[in-house]
Amino acid sequence: MTKLTLSQVETLGLALGRALRGGECIELIGDVGTGKTTLTKHIARGLEIDEDVQSPSFTISRTYPAHEGLELHHYDFYRLDDAGIMKHELAESIHQPNAITVVEWGGSVSDVLPESRVSIRLNHDDETTREFDISIPDTYSYLKEAI
Repeated sequence: MTKLTLSQVETLGLALGRALRGGECIELIGDVGTGKTTLTKHIARGLEIDEDVQSPSFTISRTYPAHEGLELHHYDFYRLDDAGIMKHELAESIHQPNAITVVEWGGSVSDVLPESRVSIRLNHDDETTREFDISIPDTYSYLKEAI
């Protein structure tokens, strides 16, 4: 685990967003309040998304248009033990070459998530820092270089 200040979390999200090309799946793992949606907001800014990115806890998914025809698909399966039809929507999203798919609380859809995905585990350290463990598969080596 690496400790990052909140401004470093912002820098990480922006760098990650700028490096994304489409077709990536990012799983965010962590308890409530660890900063999963906040990180997604910074990724969105790096993708040049002007909309206010909100947690999809109640809507389950939100889609945002990004630069150069890319889209950010943001999912949150927090309250779902069985994702039902949303599992099918997620599977379609993951296979869209122009989509960057970010998944929070992915336990109920783990069988749909690709093996080759970026996993970011977040822990709440204190009010000014977060602990991060980032796993980037070789498929996305360009992301390792960016962050």
